[in-house]
Amino acid sequence: MSKDYYQTLGVNKTASKDEIKKAFHKLAHSHHPDKNGGDDKKFKEVNEAYQTLSDDSKRSQYDRFGADGPQFGGGQQGGGFGGFGGFDPSGFGQGGVEFDMGDLGDIFGDFFGGGGGRRNAKPKGRDLETEVNITFKESIFGVVKKINLNKQSTCDVCLGTGAKTGTELKTCKDCDGKGQTTEIKRSILGSFKQVTNCKTCLGSGKIPEHKCSTCNGHGVFKKQSDVEIKIPEGINNGEMLRVYGYGESVKGGATGDLYVRVKVESHHLFKRDEANLIMNLSIKLTDALLGMNYNLETLDGNKIEVKIPSGINHGELLRVKGRGVPTNRGRGDIIIKIQVKMPNKLSKNEKELVEKLKEEGI
Repeated sequence: MSKDYYQTLGVNKTASKDEIKKAFHKLAHSHHPDKNGGDDKKFKEVNEAYQTLSDDSKRSQYDRFGADGPQFGGGQQGGGFGGFGGFDPSGFGQGGVEFDMGDLGDIFGDFFGGGGGRRNAKPKGRDLETEVNITFKESIFGVVKKINLNKQSTCDVCLGTGAKTGTELKTCKDCDGKGQTTEIKRSILGSFKQVTNCKTCLGSGKIPEHKCSTCNGHGVFKKQSDVEIKIPEGINNGEMLRVYGYGESVKGGATGDLYVRVKVESHHLFKRDEANLIMNLSIKLTDALLGMNYNLETLDGNKIEVKIPSGINHGELLRVKGRGVPTNRGRGDIIIKIQVKMPNKLSKNEKELVEKLKEEGI
């Protein structure tokens, strides 16, 4: 069942950013897991809803596709598209969820004393960005595209451990196997302890006794990878898709994400207007006067006969229902804009015929 982020925050779909922010702050204070009576599950749900609805781009995608859309987990292939999974409320701003620290500072201050008590989250691999070109037809009906990436990936030999096959991992001496180190930080407010991931073992508490020769103990190495990306139907030119877990890998941490900007080629006949497809149809003056039948081939390859009524005027619109862009409310229409083509020159015989029409009062 699709998640209703508006219901989670208790706001209307027309709520302003300020209303969404206030609702989030109230619920976050109430459900925070470090607070007496807090609810970790509800806090995650509230945060997930806020991260979407407070961002104009994400909110637009959610309103259009819902929580099952491509940016929120829909169309998943091989772990490509994901939601806001893996969130750790103790690692604010550093996990798979993006935080606006300016907005949340007052909440964190209540529980963490300005941030000094926050536990460190696992490292995350670098996000990647690329472009993909698709045809106009593919943008309307959706398509799966294969993209080649040259990126840091988990080592196939040691499976990310960094250790030579058949050898064991040993305890990291720098952190004594704890995976974390403590540093004293000083600020204008005084001194405080900060716990960070150990830089030697990257938070795992273990290091390879003998390094893997393929990745030299790093657990990752750069290689070419082919990934399949599902482009949803009805996507617009210039839209950005976020594909979770398809970015670069890092030893002992989460894989980054892949951002794909979609570029849509123009079409020789159709242009898009929201859910409708717009086209111009040039007809002769005689066809405008007497009417005609026009054979139209739709984007999905079907051929339909469109009746052009007699006496139609230049600029009039004809509508072919249910042949436009697919949406969650059904398909839009094809709108045909009539353009009556006037002859540049008239022969003597044509002039005589026009004169007779003029005598008839036409």
